[in-house]
Amino acid sequence: MTISENKIYPRTGDTQTVYLKSVITNDRIQIGDYTMYNDFVHDPREFEKNNVLYHYPVNGDRLQIGRFCSIACGAKFLFTSANHARCSLSTYPFPIFFEEWGLDVKEITNAWDNKGDIVIGNDVWIGFEAVILSGVTIGDGAIIGTRAVVTKNVPPYTIVGGVPAKPIRKRFSDDVISKLLKLQWWNWPESRIKKNIAMIQSGRIEDLN
Repeated sequence: MTISENKIYPRTGDTQTVYLKSVITNDRIQIGDYTMYNDFVHDPREFEKNNVLYHYPVNGDRLQIGRFCSIACGAKFLFTSANHARCSLSTYPFPIFFEEWGLDVKEITNAWDNKGDIVIGNDVWIGFEAVILSGVTIGDGAIIGTRAVVTKNVPPYTIVGGVPAKPIRKRFSDDVISKLLKLQWWNWPESRIKKNIAMIQSGRIEDLN
C-alpha cells in the first residue's frame, strides 16, 4: 500500500487539495498514485463532474493520468463529444437529435469527430484553467501553462503555453531528459523516493541514488 492509497486529503486541514485517485468513480478514468488536484472554487472531490467534460460512455474514450502529476484549479479535459463533424456540410449535430429527424440511434457518434483518449504522463504540471482536448498525449515531465489550450501532443519535459498551446522550451538538455525517462523515478519504491527528495529538488540528476 502506498502513502496515497485511499487517502483523500494529502495535507492536514487543507480540503482544497485531493489525491485524485481517491475521488474517482468512473472506470474510464485512470489516475496514478500521488497525483493531486487543487480547487479553490469548487469542491475538488467533484473533479469528475466539473473538470472531465463531454466524457460520455457511448464513445468509450478514456482519461489516463500518471503518477505525481500536479493539476491546478479549473483545468479541463474536453472529450470527443464536444466536437462536431467537420466533414459534414453542416456543423449542426443532427445524429444527437435522432428522434426529431428519424435517424438511427446507433449512428449518434456520427455527430462528432472521434479524437480518442487523453493520456497524461507522469510528473506533469497542468496550470490554472488549462484545457486539454481529446486525442492529446502529454509526455512525462511536461508543463502546461496557465489557460493554455492543448490541441496537439506535448513531448516529455517540454513547457507549452498559449492558444493553441505551442512549445516554449525544453526543461532540460536532451541528455538529461533521456536519463530521466530511463530512470522513471516516479516508479521507484516510496523508500527510495524519500531518500532522494532533496536530490530531486536540487535538479542535479547525477546526485540521484
